[in-house]
Amino acid sequence: QVQLVESGGGLVQAGGSLRLSCAASGHTLDMYTMAWFRQAPGKEREFVVNINRSGDLTYYQDSVKGRFTISRDNAKNTLWLQMNSLKPEDTAIYYCAARPIPYSIGSFRPNEYDYWGQGTQVTVSS
Repeated sequence: QVQLVESGGGLVQAGGSLRLSCAASGHTLDMYTMAWFRQAPGKEREFVVNINRSGDLTYYQDSVKGRFTISRDNAKNTLWLQMNSLKPEDTAIYYCAARPIPYSIGSFRPNEYDYWGQGTQVTVSS
């Protein structure tokens, strides 16, 4: 069983940056594909980006390409999401998720991920 805890959310002006962290415990992450999802009020949870076990393959949602960067350190059991050039439409609760298949960056649906954090709120003001 993997426990995931996100941190780093907050309120930022449009154009600003935030760095989200996801700390894992209970199991090492090196056998998991990791992802970030987000959910805005009144909307379904949507895929943002994922990363394979070794960190050399990633897949980004089109709307965040060039602005967001996912990274991981398996030795530290930590996942990050660097978010730059933030826009009001990025406002959402951001969740990290783990899928116990190490090379699965083709997985974009929430139900493909077995473990979730509690989420961290990101609010971007215009």
